[in-house]
Amino acid sequence: MSQCLQTFQDYALRAIGIGEKLLPRGDFTLCEQVVLIGSGLIWNIYFGALALFFGFFLANALAVAKTSRNPWLRKPAEGFVFVFRGSPLFIQFFVAYEALVQLPRAGIEILGLTVQTSWTTRAWAGALLVLMLNTAAYSAEIFYGALRNIPKGELEAADAYGMTGWRRYRRIVWPTAMRLAWPAYTNEAIFLVHATTLVFFSGFPAVRQQGDALYYASYFADKTFNPFVAYPIVAGYFILLTLCLIGLFGVVNRRLNRHLPGAAKRLRYRPNLIR
Repeated sequence: MSQCLQTFQDYALRAIGIGEKLLPRGDFTLCEQVVLIGSGLIWNIYFGALALFFGFFLANALAVAKTSRNPWLRKPAEGFVFVFRGSPLFIQFFVAYEALVQLPRAGIEILGLTVQTSWTTRAWAGALLVLMLNTAAYSAEIFYGALRNIPKGELEAADAYGMTGWRRYRRIVWPTAMRLAWPAYTNEAIFLVHATTLVFFSGFPAVRQQGDALYYASYFADKTFNPFVAYPIVAGYFILLTLCLIGLFGVVNRRLNRHLPGAAKRLRYRPNLIR
């Protein structure tokens, strides 16, 4: 027990540069594998949380643009969604990396100031950008469908109260759209968190052996020639993370539907078998 506690102190935050600098070389214990893979999970949570946060706002903007009658707004939004939904996420990682490494290493001159570009090829920035754009495209389509399916009665009631423009959107349109879209958006959030494991296979490198959960799982599997310990640990961590997401999004769902009959019903996870 004391040895496992020492392992936790040494490696729990190693993925973010805190603790032991060298990975264990042999005689791997189950505690070491659990702790180090859990340490790498910090990066998966980082990618998933920030991509969902920024992607949510971008997706809402894209959904509104797609409903616009102005082709200068609608067409770019439709093109963006089509490209990112029509191409594999794995390919998007490689295309983004190859595009970012073409930027001048010395930086770009803008209005007399030098903007550094070398950081964009790091996983914490480049991979996050790809995940954000990808989830924004899928979420935009979900929100767009919700905007198109708002009950006419609610819109007519808003008109009767004299609501127009931003007030109408903020008080009626957006809350109703979120209520309709939230179950599907929960599935998208879960898929995105699972997709963070693809960062390990992408062109974005892990620096100083500080990678995500799959990075450490692959390290242990390669050293022990036994994938049936490390990879199930990763799966267990992601199952727990999925349960946390379902609980968190369920709280938001109940909040959105608090005024409806049967609002106490729990949000159920219905995975999309084909995406």
